[in-house]
Amino acid sequence: MEVKLKSGERIVDLERNGYRIIQDRKRFCFGMDAVLLSGFANVKKGETVLDLGTGTGIIPILLEAKTPGKHFSALEIQKESAEMARRSVMLNGLEEKIDIIDGDIKEASKIFGGSAFNVVTTNPPYMTEKHGLQNPEEPKAIARHEIKCTLEDIIRESAKVLMPGGRFYMVHRPRRLVEIISLMKTYGIEPKRMRLVHPFVNREANMVLIEGLRGGNSMMKVEPPLIVYKENGVYTDEIHDIYGF
Repeated sequence: MEVKLKSGERIVDLERNGYRIIQDRKRFCFGMDAVLLSGFANVKKGETVLDLGTGTGIIPILLEAKTPGKHFSALEIQKESAEMARRSVMLNGLEEKIDIIDGDIKEASKIFGGSAFNVVTTNPPYMTEKHGLQNPEEPKAIARHEIKCTLEDIIRESAKVLMPGGRFYMVHRPRRLVEIISLMKTYGIEPKRMRLVHPFVNREANMVLIEGLRGGNSMMKVEPPLIVYKENGVYTDEIHDIYGF
């Protein structure tokens, strides 16, 4: 289905199932972190998924393409981004599989109710409100800094909306890993699997992918590092597989 583009918008080919997504450089465009999270998350047949802070809808669209999940919901506080995400859902004919909801992450459990989903995914703002230079354009600032919600808000609400035994998947920065694990345990999401992402084999990690289980026992598997580039501008074979090139 074709949809009308607004000024400044373009359509990006996702290289999966023929799916495409609408993007606008004035807003926050999806990056590799969202794609890697969609490859890390394990969504099983018949399961329901909630993506918190979906932006323009990249994660639910990729998860629908890659997994046998039954239905995907996505919550976004910025109305313009949510509207763009809905048009991308329409563009791909996925209205029966993906719902984009306007709303605040801090109110997620009130919006959806408790124990409502098998899986929660999130690619949240990485920086605290006081950390780093904020982009003068508000949509990008909200996407990158904890202006509208905090890490604790996200983990608390994820724990509430997850069914017992439900799984939580997040991509974040390694520098906040201690805080992430502490908050997960505080709210009853036991860290179960973690993978560090390195730009090159000899460089320190700049992303962390983490899985948690609501009500799980204490034991975490640390997977081998994920290396992005063989050399400048050349992706590793695993990155090619995740992207679907």
